[in-house]
Amino acid sequence: MDNIHSVSGDDFDGVRVPLVEEEEERLGIQAADETAHQISHDPWYQVGFVLTTGVNSAYVLGYSGSVMVPLGWIAGTTGLLLAAALSLYANVLLARLHEIGGKRHIRYRDLAGHIYGRKIYALTWALQYVNLFMINTGYIILAGQALKATFVIYRDDAALKLPYCIAIAGLVCALFAFGIPHLSALRVWLGFSTFLSLVYIITAFVLSLRDGMSTPHRDYHIPGSHTDKIFTTIGSVASLVFAYNTGMLPEIQATVKPPVIKNMEKALWFQFTVGVLPLYAVTFMGYWAYGSSTSSYLLNSVKGPFWVKTMANIAAFLQTVIALHIFASPMYEYLDTEYGKGKGHAFSFLNLSFRVLVRGGYLTVNTLVAALFPFLGDFMSLTGALSTFPLTFVLANHMYLKAKKNKLSATRKAWHWLNVVGFSCLAVAAAVAALRLIVVDSKTYHLFADL
Repeated sequence: MDNIHSVSGDDFDGVRVPLVEEEEERLGIQAADETAHQISHDPWYQVGFVLTTGVNSAYVLGYSGSVMVPLGWIAGTTGLLLAAALSLYANVLLARLHEIGGKRHIRYRDLAGHIYGRKIYALTWALQYVNLFMINTGYIILAGQALKATFVIYRDDAALKLPYCIAIAGLVCALFAFGIPHLSALRVWLGFSTFLSLVYIITAFVLSLRDGMSTPHRDYHIPGSHTDKIFTTIGSVASLVFAYNTGMLPEIQATVKPPVIKNMEKALWFQFTVGVLPLYAVTFMGYWAYGSSTSSYLLNSVKGPFWVKTMANIAAFLQTVIALHIFASPMYEYLDTEYGKGKGHAFSFLNLSFRVLVRGGYLTVNTLVAALFPFLGDFMSLTGALSTFPLTFVLANHMYLKAKKNKLSATRKAWHWLNVVGFSCLAVAAAVAALRLIVVDSKTYHLFADL
């Protein structure tokens, strides 16, 4: 246990937690590597809320347009339910690999490196970096859209363009990142996040219901030519898996108290039962109300009192700031562990200035990319294709095969290999479709487009 390095809320260097330490020693488990962030500290329900915060972030306001419109009622509904079941299965597999070889593997790349070696360690880290970078870029686009939508409610004169809103959003996200040293420190902010999620989800649901009841006819045809439909359908499949998966499950699991696997499975069941209900409610209601004309940001479609729409957009903006911090935390942990001093109070001048410099630089790059290519649906598809499929489905199934090969029946081995091959093919097809969508949109809209 000598290499566990956890922190208290007030001390970046921190102290070890005696009860957690005793439990892990009893189980013969050690953390695989040192970290400047806090581990083995959070109850399962806090981890469950971390996962649910990611699922019900403001991204849910885009699924009516990015998933249901290209797929329609039957394929869209079936796809959302099937993707949830497959995602739960894959995440449980991954959670059960957290403690192998007598160690807790607190990072995705550490787990892959333990099973495969150094080359796959580097590949996994690259895939995860791409995944989290693009998710964070999407969050900044979302936050900018929420600000722009708020402005348009009162002044539709294009004085405040989307790139300006994205720049403001990036600045606010950076200020929040400076003040939250590690993932476990979110604590009370998860409560605020849940409340903010309910504000924009309930608002979007109620206003969509009202609009749908007052509109006698909606068009649900799938738009586009035959070729366009093929590519948008494949791209939407990538968005389906993007909706449920974090790409950083071992990092989140590292924060949970022992027994780690049992508690993580509780958190996952919470995410995929109670946690997905708001997502379904707003996605299906939005599509029912507006059909194939549903906006990629649902609050742009709804009609209602100005103050209600303003409240929902501001809630979406603020919740996005919190959710982005979750998906940026693996990068922050890496930078803090490798380059940060990690000594003394979390808000000492040295530690705070390090966060301002390093996290500020990271989010500046995110913000620049978000302003250059503000095509949110395309980002969801490309992220799902390039990283969510490989990390959550392909790698999880293959790692489970490698780790448990002597304990699996021939039937179970065949099942896991089917998942590996099938999801690899889907990942390639989805990546091609997503890149095509970005190329098409880049021709339609100029850089720094005011969408």
